[in-house]
Amino acid sequence: MIILKIIFLFLFLKIFLDFYFNKSLKSNLVLLPLDYKYRNKDKNSEVIINLKIINKSKHKETMVSNLNLDLDFFQSKNNQYLKDLDYEESIYIYSGSIKKNIYNYWPTTIIKANSELLIQVILKFKNSDLKNKIKYIWLKIFWENYGHFGITKKQDGLLVNLNRHNKKELIEIPLKLGYKAIAVKTDLLGSFDNPIETVMDYCKNVTREKDILTIGETPLAIMQGRYVAPQNLEYNIFSKILCYFFHPTSSLATACGMQLLVDKIGVMRITFSLILGFLFKCIGIKGIFYRLTGFESSLIDDISGTVVPYDKSIVMGPINTKLFCDKLSKQLKVEVAVVDVNDLGGVKILASSNNSVNNLLKEILKVNPAGNSDEKTPIVLIRNNI
Repeated sequence: MIILKIIFLFLFLKIFLDFYFNKSLKSNLVLLPLDYKYRNKDKNSEVIINLKIINKSKHKETMVSNLNLDLDFFQSKNNQYLKDLDYEESIYIYSGSIKKNIYNYWPTTIIKANSELLIQVILKFKNSDLKNKIKYIWLKIFWENYGHFGITKKQDGLLVNLNRHNKKELIEIPLKLGYKAIAVKTDLLGSFDNPIETVMDYCKNVTREKDILTIGETPLAIMQGRYVAPQNLEYNIFSKILCYFFHPTSSLATACGMQLLVDKIGVMRITFSLILGFLFKCIGIKGIFYRLTGFESSLIDDISGTVVPYDKSIVMGPINTKLFCDKLSKQLKVEVAVVDVNDLGGVKILASSNNSVNNLLKEILKVNPAGNSDEKTPIVLIRNNI
């Protein structure tokens, strides 16, 4: 009888805590990138960026009470930071087909349920040769959501690449078993980049029949917009407690990293997995926690775990990886895999267009030909030398 009461209490706590933390009142506004373009006008350089804010709530309208921008500039060489660049910014919002300049003062704007707000940002630089001075703009958007949940301050970052290089730079790396790796060097990738189109642009006329194309899970996740500023996470006492049970180098060892997982699978599942993981570890069986919590827990990269300027964001694992592999494989006529590889010899195959290549990849990718630093080679072709 006592055991039944404990089980019922456990189930009640699970339902209550997961409902409270996952379904509690919060903003349903999401900011999404659309496109951007560069142009020269009147001896000036202009960058035009289009965005939209979507209200995913089915019933509640929400207000954007404030929105401000800040820019970071980076040169191509080693992503070197560049400061003190003179520019003017203009923000336009759309009301139907009418575009309105807000003249540097954001008016409180209501976004109704299941609606969206289109925004255009125009950056004007007093330099007609801007592309030769800077390579990337890191657009930081600070905005406030106001509604039934109270007020929430959000921060989003978007990478704008001013000078995409079309020259293909390939690095050959010998592998065992008669194979070689061809690492494809890319620009920094961002959420303005369509994953399928971007990989095809870099690999067109490079891939050969029977090649295996691999792409790192983190670059794919970034192109999918799967990164978040820690300031956007409403971490709580449970995430602060749970993160203490992880090694200091783990991405789950911080309250914000843990909160991402809490938002995905709930407090009770994490707690239950921790307890079982500890018990199995006592008898020499490791990795039970990650098996029980799923791929989300092992693919979270906390801040500092990714290249600049994503080093201040938490990157989640990519989604729809199998669909991505199948579509790209059909386009390029080669097998495709999404992989997670580290310098310690660990290889995970998240998805592939053909499972028959998985064992081969797990063996030959142990040397990590893509690297884990700032190589900018997220795409690696595996080719048989014969």
